Amino acid sequence: MPNVRVTINGVEAAVPANITVLEAAKFAGIEIPTLCDHPAIEPIGACRICLVEIEKQRTLQPACTFPVFEGMVAHTRSEKVVEARRFVLDLLFSERNHFCMFCQMSESCTLQDLAYEYELDHWKFNRPMPKFSVDASREYFVMDHNRCILCRRCIRVCDELVGNGTLGLKNRGADSMVTADMDVPFGESSCISCGTCLQVCPTGSLADRASAYMGATAQIDRVKTRCMACPVGCGTELIVRENRVIRVEGDWDAEPNKGLLCEIGRFVPLHEKRNRVRQPMVRTDGDWTEVEMEEALGLMNEKMREAGDDVATIVSGFVTVEEGKALAQSPGAKYLMHPIASEQSTAKQADLDEADLFVVVNTDMTEDYQVAGFAIKRGVRQRGARLLLINDAADGEAADGEAADGEAADGLGDWAMRRFGPEDANQAVSIARGAQMPVIVAGPDGAKLATELADQIPDAKVLIYTPGGNSRGLYEVGFQEAFEGQEAAVYHVVAGEISRISPELLEQLRQGGTVIVTTSYREPWDEVADLIVPMPTTFEKSGTTVNADGMVGQVVVGVITRAVPTNEIFNSLAELAQ
Repeated sequence: MPNVRVTINGVEAAVPANITVLEAAKFAGIEIPTLCDHPAIEPIGACRICLVEIEKQRTLQPACTFPVFEGMVAHTRSEKVVEARRFVLDLLFSERNHFCMFCQMSESCTLQDLAYEYELDHWKFNRPMPKFSVDASREYFVMDHNRCILCRRCIRVCDELVGNGTLGLKNRGADSMVTADMDVPFGESSCISCGTCLQVCPTGSLADRASAYMGATAQIDRVKTRCMACPVGCGTELIVRENRVIRVEGDWDAEPNKGLLCEIGRFVPLHEKRNRVRQPMVRTDGDWTEVEMEEALGLMNEKMREAGDDVATIVSGFVTVEEGKALAQSPGAKYLMHPIASEQSTAKQADLDEADLFVVVNTDMTEDYQVAGFAIKRGVRQRGARLLLINDAADGEAADGEAADGEAADGLGDWAMRRFGPEDANQAVSIARGAQMPVIVAGPDGAKLATELADQIPDAKVLIYTPGGNSRGLYEVGFQEAFEGQEAAVYHVVAGEISRISPELLEQLRQGGTVIVTTSYREPWDEVADLIVPMPTTFEKSGTTVNADGMVGQVVVGVITRAVPTNEIFNSLAELAQ
């Protein structure tokens, strides 16, 4: 669209004609304060903090929703505007309990920052001090309704970005409260603990259990890095204080997640209950003994030298490309811990945000690839896209009534239009042929069928996920076969912090030869290993990964550790093959 000329605080600028005053001010380098607005969601003009004075308008207008027009003249700091903002802040502080000195968000709160900026130094209105409940039923964060300013950011991101639609409002006026589902405790609701609501809350209403009171904005550092838990490859920000990660947030500028994270990427690393491996451990007569790294590496080299090429190196998706390259030079066969799909994707993850029909084949998107699953939910809720599920447990019935047999197998039953068994996949094809932008999604178990279906549906694209955060990168450096119980004299398992480990893998290792495990956590490897060597977590190392789209991401050190870098260990193994 053509540009229009506007003047904001005396600064002239040419801006796109289809934007708001708030966006135009950013073009001009002028900051307008907000509370309810967030760039990732649609503006609603609820908080009125962004009011501005626009010449020839009878009243002050919310900058987040008011569109620019040719010749517009706006003032963002006039006396009338400043008084209006002070009045709004006075009302907010009078409605609920905002005693900043007792709040876990003190010195990190947008509401508090605005109070300082607009010089609020006392309560202007009588404060009734109603007592609202505190909901602590969720594992990772709590909801303190006393701190809530009803900006509705949490409600909107749950609906617009995550597509879950768990949150809403109950009651009216000053008694309004954020509620989950049909007013049940949050821990009993359909909340999936992705934490997006927590990240966008501008006050202390939503509080992270792990980082509460652990550090204000001025005391922390932010480190942009990549999650390695699954092939979506989300960009994250580590919130670090004094060489300790206290919180993980989504990076709003990162592709493909655009700020979203799942429970596994945001919370699980900070609530890890397994014992960390800090020192090498050797099993002797059934008992574990800690040894020095030099002794452990000597024993590892000795066992591999004796085995020659009869070594199987098995890696998880928590291994970086650089670590994989070093391991690829070590003796013996190379295997991925995860299943591999030979079929190739013809779609990118961004296509999920444009599809008008999804076909998910034998894959639980709400468990294995959660952020991609959010895109499917968004498509169904926001764009009216249709969702078809194909899995072995499906009964072919419509998904708009009682839960069908296949719901547990796919996790998207409430969003699906129909479910089919593989034998009825032709019915899904008939429906999908009427779509303009169909996308078929599958993991390894459904990849073959997904590709076959795509050949029968015009314009269909296929998105194939291989489990493991860096499986694609490891495949490219030489790990091109899945471990399925192949025999070897020595097994070197490079696990990292992987927590979802199949019982079959453990049983296969238990029945085999010498087992050496390089891992961040002791359990469950202490059941099968003969030697355990410590490995840095994703927070403690640097390197590169390759996600499902083939996009290279950078893993950046957030915490400095004294552990021996794994590249040095793996390079020493490579010398055995020479």
